[in-house]
Amino acid sequence: MSIETLKGIEKEDRISRKSSQKNLYTNVFKQFNKAANLMKLDTDIRKILSKTNNEIMVHFPVKMDDGHITMFTGYRVQHNNVLGPYKGGLRFNTSVEINEVRALAAWMTWKCAIAGLPFGGAKGGIQMDPSLYSVSELERITRRFTFAIGNNIGPDYDIPAPDIGTNAQIMAWILDTYVTMMPASECHRCIHVVTGKPVACGGSEGRNKATGQGIVFVINEWAKDHKLSLDNATFMVQGYGKVGSWAARLLKQYGTRLVAVEDVTGAIYNRDGIDPDDLAYYVEQNGGVSGYPQAKPVDHENFLSITADIFIPAAMENQITAETAPLLNVKLVAEGANGPTDPDGDRILADRGIKIIPDILCNAGGVIVSYFEWLQNKRSEIWELNEVDSKLQRKIIAAYNLVLDKAEEYATDWRTAAYIVALSYLERVYKERGIFP
Repeated sequence: MSIETLKGIEKEDRISRKSSQKNLYTNVFKQFNKAANLMKLDTDIRKILSKTNNEIMVHFPVKMDDGHITMFTGYRVQHNNVLGPYKGGLRFNTSVEINEVRALAAWMTWKCAIAGLPFGGAKGGIQMDPSLYSVSELERITRRFTFAIGNNIGPDYDIPAPDIGTNAQIMAWILDTYVTMMPASECHRCIHVVTGKPVACGGSEGRNKATGQGIVFVINEWAKDHKLSLDNATFMVQGYGKVGSWAARLLKQYGTRLVAVEDVTGAIYNRDGIDPDDLAYYVEQNGGVSGYPQAKPVDHENFLSITADIFIPAAMENQITAETAPLLNVKLVAEGANGPTDPDGDRILADRGIKIIPDILCNAGGVIVSYFEWLQNKRSEIWELNEVDSKLQRKIIAAYNLVLDKAEEYATDWRTAAYIVALSYLERVYKERGIFP
């Protein structure tokens, strides 16, 4: 199949996903409004938080390896910065468009507020499939995008990080491009313009596993509260990238048994257990879970119907819906992805007694350790892994307890309680600071 054909398929997929992204943005504010109504959020502050601060869209040319020029579209949406600099990932994916990025930026605002971080919410990315491009093309795309958004990012203004389709190498290219645009006397003061960098470039120990580590910390806390022994409990994972694979590998240390995994290549199942480390190596070598010899293939519906204690959706948005929620046969959904459950899915899971640890709490480990990296860079410090992990555990368990308390205080579900934690904090800050002029 030619590159032109693949890019044509990419365009068709992008069009077919357009209404889904609109729904995603709508879902964010359905959740926002439910919490705001319950807590009686101040009307004026509600108006502010229901809108983004800035939306940057750039179109930029990049020369491909064969010499021809391709145009790309990139975004950076800055939702709110009352708590501090904007913070949020960059996504290189065909799904990237304005409504998806708006939704993700708003989630970052709530996530940072729940975790008590001095950050606001932002998100961005490029509408593309990175697998279609060579390493040298990806480098040129990344550097040209960084140049295009220019002063719309900065170490004390807006700090990007990795997300779907991006990694530590891409963050290193962004860093290098950004500091090259700075005066020579300033460049070493800008190392914290991105987080999720390679450790040698100023990254933090533990950042690569941080989101998965945070998921495991909150699952363990939830299990203790609900008298569920993780030793020989079972779990399934959707998405076996950075988040899903690390969550599985870390849960293995508790004796928890992985029984099923699904990713874009297919789904696999083994009731006796799948070794998460062995599967991670297989995926690295083969590009996905399909064909893994120690498990049998299953289709999507059978995967969702598998009996397990815990389900970790760690792939894309809108996976648990009115159609799929009735299939689940688990006790807990621990949301590793952003927005994996839509409002209809929420309702059905609640009716069925399936508990949810919501995304804006459950997957906050990534931004928490990004904050630690940013802090280390500002202070010219290097923290050891055990220090990072212990600080992460304290921070995310404190957030877990805040949500638990609000769920009890308002007699509501955990997602709404998490929003109330975030909105209450933002409301207090706005009332103390006032609104200019």
